[in-house]
Formats: sequence, C-alpha cells, structure tokens
Amino acid sequence: MPDRSGAAREPAGAPTSWRIPLPHTNAAVPIARALIRTALADIDAPADSDTAELLTAELVANAVEHTAADQPIELVVELLEAGCQVEVHDRSPLPPGDLGTPGPDGEPDPWQEHGRGLLLIRTLSSACGHRPTAHGKAVWFTLPARPPLPEFP
Repeated sequence: MPDRSGAAREPAGAPTSWRIPLPHTNAAVPIARALIRTALADIDAPADSDTAELLTAELVANAVEHTAADQPIELVVELLEAGCQVEVHDRSPLPPGDLGTPGPDGEPDPWQEHGRGLLLIRTLSSACGHRPTAHGKAVWFTLPARPPLPEFP
C-alpha cells in the first residue's frame, strides 16, 4: 500500500475513511458510484469526484465479474491531505491484471468490450496497484488533490 503519511483535511470529527460492504451483484456499481460521490462531496474532499467515481466503478465492476458470486466485496475510501485513496477488497487472491505500465502490446483493443478499465485506472490515477489481504486482495488507486481555484478580486 502506498505511503499514508498525510493527514486528512476535513473538519474535526468527520471520518477520514469508510469501509462499506457492497452487494455482489451488478447493482454494486451504481451503489459504489453514489457512495464515492457522496463521501467526497459531504466533506469537500480535495480529490476530483468525477474521476474517483469512474475509477471506483471500474474496480467494483471487475470485482463483481471476476470473483465468485457468494463472496463479499468491500469499498474502502480514505481521505488524504494530498487527495484520496480508494480500495476494493474481494476474496480472490488472483491479481487483477497489469496495473503497471503496459508493454508495447499491452494496450487494449478499442473494439473489444473488455480491457480498458485497468488502462483508465493507470492513466487517470496518480498511483494504483493491488496487495494481498488476509482474505484475498485489495485493488487500489490514489487521486491527487485538485489544485486550488484562483481567487479573483
């Protein structure tokens, strides 16, 4: 897991992380999108919520598609001073595919239905990867903080 030395930037008493169980159905994707958008909006998080929503949906869709239907999925959101980190936990120990830099033949075919989600995650996040957990794996991405808006007189 990446360095988490940054402190959260939200008001005192607000949570800095959430652990949310998701249903193991396709309904988990819109639920996760709504949860991440609400979590980031409610505390005025420094990260871009549109990108967080898109990448979260990709991770959850992959977890639903590539794990057994009776296994739990969990969404973990952590606010960092420098942005946010999102993880999706599932019970499969198998790696999610290549979240590193792809080789020359590693780019997905634009005409195929699958294969672009990990490319989106690699491209739009500041960092991403996966790690083993006690019960499977966590696939994660980190988004940087948005630059502050300029102040006009």
